[in-house]
Amino acid sequence: MSREFLSRYLNDHLAGSSALLELIGRFEPHAQDGRAELTQLKTEIEADQQQLLSVMNHLGITKSPIRNAGGWIAEKLTSLKLELDDSPQGPLRRLETFEAMELGIQGKLALWRALQTAAALHPELQIVDYERLSERAMDQQGRVERLRLQNVAAALKLTA
Repeated sequence: MSREFLSRYLNDHLAGSSALLELIGRFEPHAQDGRAELTQLKTEIEADQQQLLSVMNHLGITKSPIRNAGGWIAEKLTSLKLELDDSPQGPLRRLETFEAMELGIQGKLALWRALQTAAALHPELQIVDYERLSERAMDQQGRVERLRLQNVAAALKLTA
């Protein structure tokens, strides 16, 4: 296993989780529905991020300021795009924000599954319960998907 590639991979996912948390934090005050769900989701994603940091710390992998800045820029561009499309409480903005959240969670699920597979070959990665983390990511994805679908009708109606 290339330590350099692993470091890049984990730092990319750390930056992605930070971007996702920032997106949720920016959207949460404007959420008309699902605010409690978003608060719970944010808490869980923060816990997942701590799990990722514990893996990195265990492996002696430091945070990359450059990759973190890349995640920050990606979140800012996403937020700008959403802001240009619709008002903070607008139906299209809600729909697309939930879709962006779901994409972030799918990325996290991919991370946990990749680490679980790699851990079978590299015992030093066997430090967290990747199966449980994958199950939690799938649960989070399902909850965000329900919120997303609740917003489809308002966002995609054909009448003005």
